[in-house]
Amino acid sequence: MKGQTLKDALKSVFVLSVILLCLVAGYLIWEKIMGNPVNFEGGNPEGRALTGNYLGMVYKGGMIVPILIAVNLILLTFIIERFIMLMVASGKGNLNSFVRKLQSLLNEDKIEEGTELCDSQRSSLANVMKSGLKRYRELQKDKSLLNDQKVLAIQKDLEEATALELPTLSQNLVILSTIASISVLIGLIGTVVGMIKAFGALATSGAPDAVALAEGISEALINTAFGITGSTLAIIFYNYYSSKIDAMTYKMDEASFSLTQTFASTLK
Repeated sequence: MKGQTLKDALKSVFVLSVILLCLVAGYLIWEKIMGNPVNFEGGNPEGRALTGNYLGMVYKGGMIVPILIAVNLILLTFIIERFIMLMVASGKGNLNSFVRKLQSLLNEDKIEEGTELCDSQRSSLANVMKSGLKRYRELQKDKSLLNDQKVLAIQKDLEEATALELPTLSQNLVILSTIASISVLIGLIGTVVGMIKAFGALATSGAPDAVALAEGISEALINTAFGITGSTLAIIFYNYYSSKIDAMTYKMDEASFSLTQTFASTLK
């Protein structure tokens, strides 16, 4: 229990650290790189961006831009993190080949060899099967339980092992789903602020301030673009990773059912 609590605490620290670092990085990118005087006419960040200079144009998007940069950096970090973790969870080699080979060993009652195969495969599926195989051999030797009780016992063990693996697979997906929602909303805040400035320029007495009007519209469009980009990527990768997790979960259930059926057939 203490080990699990420590593990959860470290995960929380990791997530918080990533968010804070990305916020700092987002501000520095906006202020030091995009706001570099070389990107503006007369070397003045308060003036117009040089023609065709996109860094300067994005900088003129205002203070919402560094937040959106940070959100996209957070998104990129957890896209990479989930990709690596799911690769690790997939283990070595093809899962279908692993299941077929394991089933072949089960048919020959080579439980110990099956356990060694799970150790070498190193996937979430292998972890579930290893737990089931250990219980498989214990129940074969147990004379105190009825056959139906043994089948229920191995089913329960496999279900518990699967339940322990699922949180690792879906960990941090909530961050992707959250970004999918808030990225657009943050962009809309920047859009509204930019449009307020644009209409403020139109409302000035005398001739409208063309520079202020252009900056307001630019701020609105830049924030919208950043927000939509972040949301789109988050939705795409959230659905992609969710489908991979569903496929792995289905494979666990399928292999668990096969193991249970094989065990039940040996009791007849």
